[in-house]
Amino acid sequence: MSVHSDPVRTLTDAESWERLRGQELGRLVTHIGDTIDIFPINYAVDGDGIVFRTAPGSKLFELTANADVLFEVDDHTDVDAWSVVVRGHAAALETDADVARAEAAGLRPWIPTVKRVFIRIAPASVSGRAFHRDPEPERDGPQEY
Repeated sequence: MSVHSDPVRTLTDAESWERLRGQELGRLVTHIGDTIDIFPINYAVDGDGIVFRTAPGSKLFELTANADVLFEVDDHTDVDAWSVVVRGHAAALETDADVARAEAAGLRPWIPTVKRVFIRIAPASVSGRAFHRDPEPERDGPQEY
C-alpha cells in the first residue's frame, strides 16, 4: 500500500449486508437513560432486518423500555478488517408466521438455554467500513504532505 493510499474504504449497502450475512455473532448495544449495555448475540439476517432470540432478563427489559439499538459486526484477517454498524429499532416478533420466518433464516441458540423471545431489528441505517491492515507508518524523519 502506498503512503498516499487510504487504508479505510466505505462499504456500499450491498457490501455491508453481504458481510452481515456471512457472520453469526454480533454485538447489540442498548441504552436506558445513562445506562448503556452491550451484549454479544448470535443472529441471522432476515430480508432487510436482523433477528435474534433472547430470554427474560436485562437485555429484554432494556429493549422493552427503549427500542433504539445499535448492532455491530466485524471480522479481520492478517491483511484486512471490516466493521458494519446497524442503527435501528428492536421489537419482539408477535405472530407465529414471523417466528417461523426467523427460524427459517437459520436462527438457532448457540448455548443450550431456552430462548423463546424472538426479536427483529428494523434498520434505520446501515454503514460499513473496510480496512487494509499494514504496519504503522514511520513516525520519525521527514513526512510527506
